[in-house]
Amino acid sequence: MVPHAFTATLVGGPTALIEYAGLRWLTDPSFDPPGHYERADAPALHKLVGPALGEDEIGDVDVVLLSHDHHADNLDAAGRAYLGRARRVLTTAAGAGRLEVAATGLEPWEPTAVGAASVLAVPAQHGPDGTDHLTGPVIGFVLRADGLPSVYVSGDNASVDVVAGIVDRVGELEIAVLNAGGARLEGRFGGALLTLGADEAVAATRLLGARTVVAVHQEGWAHFSQGPERLREAFAAAGLGDRLETPAPGATVTV
Repeated sequence: MVPHAFTATLVGGPTALIEYAGLRWLTDPSFDPPGHYERADAPALHKLVGPALGEDEIGDVDVVLLSHDHHADNLDAAGRAYLGRARRVLTTAAGAGRLEVAATGLEPWEPTAVGAASVLAVPAQHGPDGTDHLTGPVIGFVLRADGLPSVYVSGDNASVDVVAGIVDRVGELEIAVLNAGGARLEGRFGGALLTLGADEAVAATRLLGARTVVAVHQEGWAHFSQGPERLREAFAAAGLGDRLETPAPGATVTV
């Protein structure tokens, strides 16, 4: 890998500013302040901490990678307003039509290109088996560019089997940005995971063969059940501690 082939700055929650293939990418924009967020079509969520960086500090970006638009912790009001500052917005086929800006809607396994980079939408399962019709469509992304490490951005995926299916189809991936806070909602799905927990993130890392894992979406919301310390413990116990990065909000990981 070339020096500084990839950088990721954690803004907060699932929101990270990535620099890759000469482009600036932003994942799941969420900039609203702490508070209680309710939507008619989704469970109420409580945000505990605001973003480390605001919209103006980030500035314009080339691409927004929006795993899904229908949950407030992945796209809030300020994040929705921010979408107009991106040259491209990539999201689910269902979500693209709900946004106020032009967006490219992608089904799982559908490719597109942005500059020198290729982007492949990949499946994500935002809850236990059989709940997709309740949690709604979600996608992750695989980024590739000549001479650069491949990158997997998980989105809100809770299934190790889904990760195995991605690897079966596209091969191992060198860098993984994992939503790894073990999200759960009391009274929903029997308390099952809605995103990867620590043990699941370890299993996903082994399947991916990832040399660097950047953990996001671990802190800042009340529905996360596992934080960075639990993740570090699990990776250390698995002998993978040297692969894991758990940046604090505002911090940058460079590969």
